[in-house]
Amino acid sequence: MEEVFIINGGNKLKGEISAFGAKNAAFPVLIATLLTSEDCIIDNVPLIEDVFRLLEIFESMNVKVEWLGKRKIRINAKNINPNKINDKLVLKFRGSVLLFGALLARFGCACLPQPGGCLIGVRPIDTHLDAFSQMGVKIDKRRGKLLMVAPQKLKDNMVIMDEFSVTATGNVMLFSSLWEETVTMKVADGDYQNQELGKVLRKMGVKTKGIGQHAISLRGAKKLKGFHHFLMYDPIEAGTFIILGLATQGDITVKNVEYQFLEFVLKKLEDCGANFEILGRPQDRVSVKILPSKNMKIKKMQSLPYPGFPSDLLSSLGVLATQTKGVTLIHDPLYEGRLKYMEGLTKMGADIFFSDPHRAAINGITKLYGADLGSFDLRGGAALIIAALIAKGTTTIRNIYQVDRGYEKIEERLQSLGADIKRVSL
Repeated sequence: MEEVFIINGGNKLKGEISAFGAKNAAFPVLIATLLTSEDCIIDNVPLIEDVFRLLEIFESMNVKVEWLGKRKIRINAKNINPNKINDKLVLKFRGSVLLFGALLARFGCACLPQPGGCLIGVRPIDTHLDAFSQMGVKIDKRRGKLLMVAPQKLKDNMVIMDEFSVTATGNVMLFSSLWEETVTMKVADGDYQNQELGKVLRKMGVKTKGIGQHAISLRGAKKLKGFHHFLMYDPIEAGTFIILGLATQGDITVKNVEYQFLEFVLKKLEDCGANFEILGRPQDRVSVKILPSKNMKIKKMQSLPYPGFPSDLLSSLGVLATQTKGVTLIHDPLYEGRLKYMEGLTKMGADIFFSDPHRAAINGITKLYGADLGSFDLRGGAALIIAALIAKGTTTIRNIYQVDRGYEKIEERLQSLGADIKRVSL
């Protein structure tokens, strides 16, 4: 049977909604547990499909996984056996690419299929392979798998990344953690995932410098300690809910907002005429209260590496653009499939001109109408939910597994705001 969301749009949304643990930060933090034989305890774990699949991969390798509470988990990788890894699960989501760095560090080799994930573009791992090659890792492609073998001694302690890649930066950080020498990375990504990984690696005994910047260095150790870590809240989830409030003209307060990682987003929204109030001190975690914003205009928004506008929020912003005055140019230079969800928006009545796979011009304000839609990817699925809440009539959204990969029980949380959304098995 297929699960779908049935959404009747137009309800006034009101109340509070909280961000949960950060999906994309959970992956590197969980995978860092494979670097040690000691217990690692992680709190505030998001209860989402991608996390469950990663834990299944761990258990397939004889890693001990024990839930200590609803969102608290203890992991022990003392008896890990990477030869038993479930390849089919690795293929299910992109975050498992970080297993290469951890397994290379712990065992000196890794043999895995190239991971899967959202259908938002080709998303090659060439940047990962180039970085590993610079360090002396031998890479052999065979029968649909990648076999990587670490050198006895690092070929080069200076790694220059091909691009600002979040996961490639995390992979090199993980691989460097069990080397007793300093590795320096340039053109490194400094986003929240890698800042969170840096905090955990320091707790494990790795010396780090410049984490969060574009030139970082790490000095590992032969043996790393276990750790106890409270995972940060998800800035992408919080940003999605903020844009939801603006698009629906709702009376919504978003809680658990990691301000540091949404500072640029909030500034750009404010520049476009968004009206909101920051509750709390900006240097800490805050709440954001959405206020009526009647005259928003978004001329152009392009995704950029941190601290720029996150690519993962561009889809929701595209929906907001249908409800703002004038023409908005949306540009995602990285993923040629990021704009596929706009096919659904067009079906709902949006006026969109596609310049090329990376750019689209959205003409607002347009009325949206309910439609039967697919969900191509995680963030596009969340964007279509926002569109359905705005639209007149009933919308059916299919392939909702993609949404479940990153948003925990999204329908129940939106119902608490007054949304008419149901999960139905067909």
